[in-house]
Amino acid sequence: MKNKIEIPLSKAKLLFGLGGSMIFVILGVLILTKAPFVSDNTVFSKIVGVASILFFGGVLIYGIRKMFDKRAGLIIDEQGITDHSNATSIGLINWSDITAINTRQVMSTKFLLINVQNPEAYIEKAKTGMQRKLMQVNMKTYGTPISITSNTLNYDFNKLEEILQERFAEYTA
Repeated sequence: MKNKIEIPLSKAKLLFGLGGSMIFVILGVLILTKAPFVSDNTVFSKIVGVASILFFGGVLIYGIRKMFDKRAGLIIDEQGITDHSNATSIGLINWSDITAINTRQVMSTKFLLINVQNPEAYIEKAKTGMQRKLMQVNMKTYGTPISITSNTLNYDFNKLEEILQERFAEYTA
């Protein structure tokens, strides 16, 4: 295809995330098993331990699956943007559906918000209930269910933003 750009997943970034997730799962287990550093046995500490195990355990499982994913993290071509970079990735986002691409930053993490004409149609494409919930949270928080970050991509965020804005202008002109 003409001007097709394939951006791979960064195995190094994924491995770093796996390590961090593993640490938080272990800390959650230690909190629940009353490790010496846990000074109390309150309901709050148990909630924190369970939440840590569940959330970071889910991130760990997702990260392990992504480590073996052979697909490109992001593909940009004449059809649109095919996203396989994060837990809310929905696959192909057609240029004809995209109304705007905006950048947001939360703390030190920058991400691109992909506004689409019919956001509910993209939420309906969710493969799991968790993915649907995450997309609904994105919709409530940012006005679109679709976000792309370079956290798992082997690519610079600013370059990614520049390319997507150029292609959006080119294919929707």
